[in-house]
Amino acid sequence: MNMKERLLKALKGEEVDKVPVCTVTQSAIVELMDLTGAAWPEAHTDAQKMADLAVASYEVCGLEGVRAPYCLTVLAEAMGCEVNMGTKNRQPSVTDHPYPKGVDNLAMPENLLSVGRIPAVLETMKLIREKVGDEVPIIAGMEGPVTLASDLASVKKFMKWSIKAPEDFNTILDFACDACIEYANALFDAGADVVSVPDPVASPDLMSPDTFDKMLKPFLQKFADGVKGPMILHVCGDVSPILEMMADCHFPSISIEEKVKDLKAAKAKVAGKVTICGNVSSPFVLLAGDAATVKAAATKALEDGVDVLAPGCGIAPDTPVANLKAMVEARNEYYA
Repeated sequence: MNMKERLLKALKGEEVDKVPVCTVTQSAIVELMDLTGAAWPEAHTDAQKMADLAVASYEVCGLEGVRAPYCLTVLAEAMGCEVNMGTKNRQPSVTDHPYPKGVDNLAMPENLLSVGRIPAVLETMKLIREKVGDEVPIIAGMEGPVTLASDLASVKKFMKWSIKAPEDFNTILDFACDACIEYANALFDAGADVVSVPDPVASPDLMSPDTFDKMLKPFLQKFADGVKGPMILHVCGDVSPILEMMADCHFPSISIEEKVKDLKAAKAKVAGKVTICGNVSSPFVLLAGDAATVKAAATKALEDGVDVLAPGCGIAPDTPVANLKAMVEARNEYYA
């Protein structure tokens, strides 16, 4: 069973020879930037550098998949948001929003897939495939519709509309959802095997579980139903209160952080609906720990039944290569 077959089967809950080990969230680290000569912020816009940096996590660290790009602003920028491109160890971020005053003038770019960094990302998918062949999975990342909608309006206005202007809230979510569907399908057409969808603004830290259930879930379902390939839904924070709702969003798999303390219980809650990726702590274990700490956390996740062993959230750029290697070693030792 090759790496691509293993990951695709694991995401569907089918039997595999061993649990895949990869990252479904942000993958780039400074050590790999130095090693490849492909550093942020240039690697956010240059397709060859983006591909070289992504492939390094597979070739150097042994992760069983190649994931790009490295932020949640590609689609937002193409839709009219202003973006600060960050630094070598800081991701891009949205700094200004096109629709903070309302939804009357929403306008989809005529040729969305040719705007901003989208062409570079699509080219990166093709470059990665040329480099790693057909047996290594390519995982494309993109912002989810909730986060995109909040970037278009600003998080403050988006949350306010959820209470005081539900029609505007639904309108901008639907608008964002349409863009997400078009972009996700283009990622698959360009060569991605899986699309990973972090949607941090859907977190219980920002939106209530009731709002998730009644107002966000229908759009996440629409998004999943409109896309031609397998996707992973990642929501940041302790998603215990919305775990079963996430499992109803029509994604085959979900990604969770270590803040969900009881992985066994989480598995039981969503059994038969979705698989689970995670949940080795990115900040407290992979960034701040040593190899022994990483191996202990990874082994615990495997013992608790995780379907894909992965960081719980985006890998911090200053994470050591040695700790990513240790996560892979832990999986190998578990099956030795």
